[in-house]
Amino acid sequence: MLSVVNISKVYGEQVLFSGVNFNVGARDRIAVIGPNGSGKTTLFEILAGNVVPDSGSLAMRKDVTIGYARQEITPFAHERLLPHVAHASTRIAGLEHRIHVLQEALTENSDDEDTEELLRELGELQHKYEFAGGYHVEHEAEEVLTGLGFREMDFLRPLSEFSGGTLMRVTLAKLLVLNPDMLLLDEPTNHLDLESCIWFEEYLKSYQGAVMVTSHDRAFLNRVAHKIISIERDDVIFYRGTYDDFIVAREQDLATREATARRQEIKIRKEMRFIEKFRYKASKAAQVQSRIKALAKIERIEVPRATRKIHFNFPDPERSGDEVISLNQIAKSYDGNVVYRDLNLKLRRNDRVALVGPNGAGKTTLLKILAGVLPFDSGERKLGANVSTAYYAQYQLELLNPENTVLEELRRVAPGESEQNLRGLLGAFLFSGDSVLKKVEVLSGGEKSRLSLAKMLVCPANFLLMDEPTNHLDIASREMLSDALDAYHGTLCFITHDRTLIREVANKIIEIRNGVASVYAGNYDEFLAWKDRAAILEEEKSLPIPGTSDAISQRELQRRRKAAEGDLRNDYYRVSSPLKKRIEEIEAELGKLEAEFKELEEYFAHPEGYGDADELKAATRRHGELKKMIPELTDEWERLSLEAELKRQEFEEAKKKLEAEYER
Repeated sequence: MLSVVNISKVYGEQVLFSGVNFNVGARDRIAVIGPNGSGKTTLFEILAGNVVPDSGSLAMRKDVTIGYARQEITPFAHERLLPHVAHASTRIAGLEHRIHVLQEALTENSDDEDTEELLRELGELQHKYEFAGGYHVEHEAEEVLTGLGFREMDFLRPLSEFSGGTLMRVTLAKLLVLNPDMLLLDEPTNHLDLESCIWFEEYLKSYQGAVMVTSHDRAFLNRVAHKIISIERDDVIFYRGTYDDFIVAREQDLATREATARRQEIKIRKEMRFIEKFRYKASKAAQVQSRIKALAKIERIEVPRATRKIHFNFPDPERSGDEVISLNQIAKSYDGNVVYRDLNLKLRRNDRVALVGPNGAGKTTLLKILAGVLPFDSGERKLGANVSTAYYAQYQLELLNPENTVLEELRRVAPGESEQNLRGLLGAFLFSGDSVLKKVEVLSGGEKSRLSLAKMLVCPANFLLMDEPTNHLDIASREMLSDALDAYHGTLCFITHDRTLIREVANKIIEIRNGVASVYAGNYDEFLAWKDRAAILEEEKSLPIPGTSDAISQRELQRRRKAAEGDLRNDYYRVSSPLKKRIEEIEAELGKLEAEFKELEEYFAHPEGYGDADELKAATRRHGELKKMIPELTDEWERLSLEAELKRQEFEEAKKKLEAEYER
């Protein structure tokens, strides 16, 4: 469908990528990954024809259509939602307009000859309209809008009434209805709630065209993409497989390259010592010259430079009372629209609460009430003993002063700290040198997110409230945030559409729907399984009694079977996922340790290459450590692999039993 041939792009002195080659097939699902600023969006702009590469070319069939969803909002006409999305195709809209004109002309025309000509043209246009999908486009638009979280009552609302994030979903809906041969999706899940994300994943998996996507949502990438393009500081890497598979393979490849580079360096040092030792000895002159020539021919093994990453942990806060906060009979409305009525909620020490629910349900409203930054109409908000709060807003300019520099903004919450300490903290969040003097108003979304996180670390709080903390963070930063929150010794309440973060951190789920906050004490996968079971029980209440004329249909049995299989998969995932993660960690660690052990064995096999006594002593000590560590890790790997295999067998056996039950 599309071939990229040796393209390069440079901005100023920064080389984004060079000599890139790849093909896109008709049903490919490709994830383009890399740190912020690496050139992912630029690559998409080149593929869309909006930016010209500095070298190389694109080869594509003339009839191939490309649909591109940018992160930025494009201007909208003064239209209503459903007609705007349904008429995304200008060809269909043009045909529809011409058909309407002809129908009007037929009602007014009395000339038989003209009528015959009008009917002929109308028939041709209606045939083209049907072939283009015109008669189904409005229904398809309704399905897409519903899947992306819009309600039926939104369909005829003017676009001017929607927020920026909602308009991004409108752009996405238009693109899906347009149904191009190739989709370019730049961070498409940023403004989707969890339910919409799941719907969108299923839509893309069955999409008939090719899909290229950038995203920092690890769960989304794993479910959608089967090829990876990783834009790195010194290279562009291509991989066939899921995102998680790529990460494991990449770590193993880096470990191998590092070990090979170390062995090469040892060999080079040994040769250099020989040359220096015998350079002026006539009997060794030929050997010295031979080794000098051999060294000149060696191609140095390059190890990719590591991308700078944020690194932090939340400091241990003071211990709060057992009951952190309680809301009693809370009511909140906006312009007569009731969000909450008689809301009651309690959070206890060490709760890690994820607020979930559709967009517009009131998650951010509840979080702001809990944080004490939003007044409510009636009721009581009561903080527990010794509770200190810190609030991270979804839109950072709500809490950041755009006129301040980065350093001034941090000093605002820590006036007593020295500049050296503040600069040190900012350095951990990738603000170094003169970058701490940049105005907040010119910072990117990712930089504002990092600055807000830095502010939370200066004044340790024992109750963190975070609204979409992973927005604008790349995958490495998200993983660091997840680890820091998992190790945090306090109470946490957060909103996110990053399912990986919810799975790794939350121990309690609160679902917001129709003004009701339903509390589920358990992790995210247990919550999903509970939701599936609740849905089945609710539907069973309205099902006819078996044996009657309205007995359960095959379709209903199939739906129940899928739901039961979903429960099994969720249970299996909950126990197998930690095992798989640890096994992968051990495999990566063993790869590094075994490469280091092999390097030391080679070092000891060539005494003429030994350095000073301290070097030999350190190598001997490390050799002993590795001889102990490698068998221990191998034993753990074997034990966990056996446990994982037993769990898999149990899952397969349970699945067979379930299938047998539904086949009876």
